[in-house]
Amino acid sequence: MRAHTSTQLTRRRLFVFVLLLCGAFLFRLGYGLCSQFRDADTVQIYLLGLKFYTTGAWPYFGPDVLFGEVQMPGALQALLVGAPFYVLPLAEAPYVLLNLISFASLCLFAWYCCRRLPRLPRWFVWSWLLTSPWTLDLSTTIYNPSYMLAGGILFFVGALETFPFTRRSLVGAHAASALMGFGLFWAMQLHMSWVVLAPYALAALAFRFAEGARRGFNALAWFAAGAAPLAALLLPTYLKYGLAAGSGGTATVVRLNAENATALWGILVRSLSFASFEVARFLGPHTEDRLTLLRTAPWLAPFALFLLCVGVAQVAALVVFWFARRRGDADWAAVKYLTLFNVLLLYALFLFSTKPPQSNHIYVTLPLSVLYAFHCWEGLLARRGWRTFAKAVVVCGIIFHALLAAHNFSRISIYTERRAAQSAIDSKDYRLLGERRPGSLY
Repeated sequence: MRAHTSTQLTRRRLFVFVLLLCGAFLFRLGYGLCSQFRDADTVQIYLLGLKFYTTGAWPYFGPDVLFGEVQMPGALQALLVGAPFYVLPLAEAPYVLLNLISFASLCLFAWYCCRRLPRLPRWFVWSWLLTSPWTLDLSTTIYNPSYMLAGGILFFVGALETFPFTRRSLVGAHAASALMGFGLFWAMQLHMSWVVLAPYALAALAFRFAEGARRGFNALAWFAAGAAPLAALLLPTYLKYGLAAGSGGTATVVRLNAENATALWGILVRSLSFASFEVARFLGPHTEDRLTLLRTAPWLAPFALFLLCVGVAQVAALVVFWFARRRGDADWAAVKYLTLFNVLLLYALFLFSTKPPQSNHIYVTLPLSVLYAFHCWEGLLARRGWRTFAKAVVVCGIIFHALLAAHNFSRISIYTERRAAQSAIDSKDYRLLGERRPGSLY
């Protein structure tokens, strides 16, 4: 009798969990559809896919790095946006695929974090990853960094399970190597920040070889197997244009930039902000824009102010926690030093970047920041008062984003341009929505 009751209870919990996941996916999809579309970068990424669908021309190059001068090599970005039109010829189709990808990767990461940190409340891990600003605002709308989240999660789950000091055997050795290969070559066609992953991949493979030549070559073979499907999308570009021209000019953006020598603190804060309730960035690009929005939608102000204070406090706490000693947490030292290494690596790489560091430039490293934050919050959330506060923050965040989506729907979302986008799809003429930037290679 007890066993039967227990089985019923388990099934009921599973049903509720699946129902909540479905609700979370629909919330994320709806939010993405209401997010920024009128921005030039968003439209250009959309046009890449729309051009592929309407012309049938193979997309040898992807997102712009420098407008009209440098483009990422490879077909992945255009296929991710354009292929969904073949299944569902509606303007919203690319959003559905993007949200399926980002949602699935976040579910994987939530499962992984729960296994690594069994004392951390599962409801917090799942709700935070699916509704926090950086995983909601920048992985649900058509923008090339939005697609980097999935690649970053797959890569770092594989890397964490390969490094001997963070390995927990939650993912098999072969799968871990394949995930790294897939994640690296996924990112390689979407954003220049893929170079951040390369040192981690080299280090992971070096650790495998240090454990023995057989393990090393096995890891390399599985890494190559994971990379192969994405490498196949790069190959036509290099076969047609050669190594130099096929790079899309990306090598030209790598040069010594002394102006970034003072960027260390900014990189640190930006990295930790991925694990905080940073809402200001998503209210507008500048302070005046944010104040204007809050004056236009005053009902957002109480939630925005509360969450802004929470976000600032979170970043400050994450800095302070680094110096704390955590007994009973076997991974604490490894995770905190890995987080510090990541900041220093980013700083070193930006010394050779023509652009100053921005949050979307380092978005691919979000999994490391979030894992570090989860280690920090684990002790706090063991206390009832902090759990209650965390629930209030999560609920306020959901309400805030729902209100913001409603406000943006008729102002900046795809629905302000949907008629043009749908006409372009129906008539197979991407120019009805807009033109690619002058000088674009595709």
